Amino acid sequence: MSKSPMIVAFGEMLIDFVPDVAGVSLADSYAFIKAPGGAPANVACAIAKLGGSAAFIGKVGDDEFGHMLANLLKKNGVNSDGICFDKDARTALAFVTLKTDGQREFMFYRNPSADMLLKESELKLDLIKQAKIFHYGSISLISEPCKSAHLAAMKAAKQAGVLLSYDPNVRLPLWPSPDAARDGIKSIWNQADFVKVSDDEVEFLTKGDPQKDDVVMSLWNDNFKLLIVTDGPNGCRYYTKKFKGKVKGFQVKTVDTTGAGDSFVGSFLLAVANDPNIFDDEKKLQEALLFSNACGAISTTQKGAIPALPDKAQAEKLIKEGK
Repeated sequence: MSKSPMIVAFGEMLIDFVPDVAGVSLADSYAFIKAPGGAPANVACAIAKLGGSAAFIGKVGDDEFGHMLANLLKKNGVNSDGICFDKDARTALAFVTLKTDGQREFMFYRNPSADMLLKESELKLDLIKQAKIFHYGSISLISEPCKSAHLAAMKAAKQAGVLLSYDPNVRLPLWPSPDAARDGIKSIWNQADFVKVSDDEVEFLTKGDPQKDDVVMSLWNDNFKLLIVTDGPNGCRYYTKKFKGKVKGFQVKTVDTTGAGDSFVGSFLLAVANDPNIFDDEKKLQEALLFSNACGAISTTQKGAIPALPDKAQAEKLIKEGK
C-alpha cells in the first residue's frame, strides 16, 4: 500500500499533569499522572496511530521532558525532523483538574516556555511544502517570536498549495484577556480551508447560542471548504458551500475529555488527505465524520491524550456496536 499523503501539525507540545483522582481541585489533589499533550502534537499522534503519515513542527526545552516528548512522537510513528530544542527555556507544563464528568480546567507554566520561542528561521519549510495538509491552533499566535513563525509557516503552506486546517483550541488562561483571545483567534480565521470548533468555542467567539445555525454561520467564510462544530457526546455538525447536516455521536464512559477533539481532528484530516473530494461528497463526508466521532469518543475513556488515542479497529468496533 502506498504511504498516505503527509499531514504536518504545527504548534505546542507540553506535559499535562493530570490528578489521579477526578473531582478534586489542584490544591486538594494528592498525586498527578504525567501525560504528554499539546493539541497539535496530539493530532499528529492520532493520525499516525490510524496508519497515516504525520509530522510535527514545534519547539521544546532541551530538558528531560522535551526529549521525552520528542522520543514519544518518534515512538508513535510521527516524523520529528521539525522539532527544535531550546537550551535556555523549559518545556511547557500544564496542571489539569478533572471534574467528575471528565471535563477539565488548566493551570499553565510557560513564562516563557520553549514552544513560545520558536523562530521563523528554525522552521523546516521543506517539510511544510511537502505536506498535503498543514494543521495548526491558536496558542502559537499568543506571543512572539512564535507568532511570526506561525504566520510564515501558513504563508509557505498556502503558496505551496497545501490545505490549511485550523482548530483554534481556545485556552483562555494563556491569553491576556478574553477579547485578546477572540481577536487573536479571528486574526487568521479567513485563511483556512477548513476549521473545526467546539460548541463552547462557537459560544465564546460569537457570544451567541451555539446550537443556532445562524450563529454558527456568522463564523462562515467563503474561502472555507468546510466548517465543523463538535457537540461533545452528541456528535458534530458540518457546513459546506453546498450542504449542511449533523452526524451522531457515541455514548461511552468518559474519564477524561483531554485530547478528544484532537483525536477527532486527526482522524478527519487523514480522511481528507486520502480523498480531497470529500468536501463535495456528502455521503463520504458523513462516513468520515462518524468515524471521527468514534475516535473522539474512544479517546475519552482513559486518562491522558496520547495514550488514549484509538486505532482503526477500535473505532470500527464502536461504530458496529452503535448501529
